[in-house]
Amino acid sequence: MAGMSSYSAPSPAPTTDPGLAAEAGSHTVTVGFDLDMTLIDSRPGIKAAYEALSARTGTYIDSDLAITRLGPPLEQELVQWFPDERVEEMGELYRELYPEYAIAPTPAMAGAREAIEAVRRAGGRAIVVTAKHEPNAKLHLSHLGIEADAVIGWLWAEAKAEALREYGATVYVGDHTGDVRGARTAGALSVAVATGPCPADELLAAGADVVLDDLTAFPAWLAGHIAGRSAR
Repeated sequence: MAGMSSYSAPSPAPTTDPGLAAEAGSHTVTVGFDLDMTLIDSRPGIKAAYEALSARTGTYIDSDLAITRLGPPLEQELVQWFPDERVEEMGELYRELYPEYAIAPTPAMAGAREAIEAVRRAGGRAIVVTAKHEPNAKLHLSHLGIEADAVIGWLWAEAKAEALREYGATVYVGDHTGDVRGARTAGALSVAVATGPCPADELLAAGADVVLDDLTAFPAWLAGHIAGRSAR
């Protein structure tokens, strides 16, 4: 299949999947998507925001290095450049600067719009669950014309399971091992895309059920997933 890697996931451990139970007998599906490096290539915008923060505070930040570590909450990066007692303040300043510097330079990832549209064509819902500050996440999607049925921010790794369960998501798509852990904690199928900081073998080792090269392969995968579920 074009765009889909040939990686095979190890057999996952049995999980409880409340979303699938809720959807029994229905063809609809709720799919959760991560944001940074899954739906959007946030590296140019985040680099610009870090450079603005550095200029504002006079503190050196290696923005090129920082954007290789996207995924975890902002504070995990800021602690590399600021003393602990300033991290909260710097986080607030960064989020204040972010709309001015980070939104315009950030493009959609290849296949992002088509992936959301594929969920809609299947009669499903597409939600975004991200560690990013929720208002800024919504600004990105609005700027790029990507319409999600819900956007939930401030959740990282296992904590993403809170929103996935609340919305009955049975699939979660992300680029980081933290996204894999969030999906598995929620009992959702983990679909990973190798477009972020984690290579395919690392995503598989973390427990991803499926690894795609990028989102351009997602519509075909989703169609097969829904067809297979309907046949059961």
